[in-house]
Amino acid sequence: MKSTGLIVEYNPFHNGHLHHVEQARQLTNADVIIAVMSGNFLQRGEPAIVSKWTRAKMALSAGVDLVVELPYAFAVQHAKKFAFGSINILKALDCDNFCFGSESGDIDEFYQALNFIKVNQVTYEENVKKLMKTGISFPSALTNSFTMINHQGEFVDLTKPNNILGFHYIEANHELITPMKAYTIKRKNANYHDKEFSSSTIASATSIRKATFEGNQSLQKIEQYIPDSTLKAMEEYLSEYGSFHHWEQYWPFLQYRLLNISSEDLEEIYDIEEGLEHRLQKMAKESQSFQEFMNKIKTKRYTWTRLQRICVHILTNTKKNEMKKLHDKIQYIRLLGMTHKGREYLNHKKKDLPFPIISKLSSYPNEFVQLDVRAANIYAQGLQEPYRSSLFNMEYAQPPYYFN
Repeated sequence: MKSTGLIVEYNPFHNGHLHHVEQARQLTNADVIIAVMSGNFLQRGEPAIVSKWTRAKMALSAGVDLVVELPYAFAVQHAKKFAFGSINILKALDCDNFCFGSESGDIDEFYQALNFIKVNQVTYEENVKKLMKTGISFPSALTNSFTMINHQGEFVDLTKPNNILGFHYIEANHELITPMKAYTIKRKNANYHDKEFSSSTIASATSIRKATFEGNQSLQKIEQYIPDSTLKAMEEYLSEYGSFHHWEQYWPFLQYRLLNISSEDLEEIYDIEEGLEHRLQKMAKESQSFQEFMNKIKTKRYTWTRLQRICVHILTNTKKNEMKKLHDKIQYIRLLGMTHKGREYLNHKKKDLPFPIISKLSSYPNEFVQLDVRAANIYAQGLQEPYRSSLFNMEYAQPPYYFN
């Protein structure tokens, strides 16, 4: 069975994602589509609008055959680590290909950029160091350094968010002993960060979430931009749990943590450096909402995305020494759902997999999953009771979804 992997968040699954799934299957002639999906907290340091279980159900309903979770240690990370974890899980599942969406749409541009950087590695790294000293963020320094050496603009544009992720996928895949074949599909209509609708059927996940919360969690404004199966899943989630998830629900917990932890202990949280702990604690006292807090702590050196990730790490009490053990190597694969075809594929491959497949957490008491458990517990805190306890229990009790 020929398999193609996708690296996704589905926050939520929309018509653009459906196009990606269909085009990936067609372009690669795949029998099985496998999605590595972020868990309850995402790469940009945000809580997913609905749980990983519901997002897995959305994917399976729309043509994905196998959904596995990208562990927290890779999911809530900068692009390079995010790509490393995702690509290595797809490779462990013996995918023949992987396919990603990009603003470029030309896979050769990514390989040309990778080779160009390797040839100019010394200059590239020197530029990054110089730029960092000016106070800009590390991602901006990488992008600007590439632009400086690619002054004629002949390679892929690494100022675009999906191109940046795509480049890191290509880079991670290149480092494997037997790399997968890579494909890319040009994004249609909506850009990744678009906050407003710009098409009659395709919209960014950002604009879909914005419209949902502006409409007081009404789904009426977004119906035309999501498949019917997504609409049904979101309606069921709202009925079952009483609310979608957003950062303001977690602000009281974040503020409490910041006001009741010593600066020495806060400094031990992953990704906090250069005295940032003092600024975080000072602004926590002066802010009445998460949005106000973020506006006050934002600086040129720290991107909004990085600061949100740090806030998630504070909530989950993720420390530097703990993350160091977890983010260098894949330890397990958590199965969230499958179709009949996905189950057939997994049955055929699982005896040769390099890592254990976890289908039920209660049967896998391992220290490496504890960070994922903490993240799931914190995510549930955004809900009121009895919904909170219900979501707590799913982490241990829920078997993978089977979609026939």
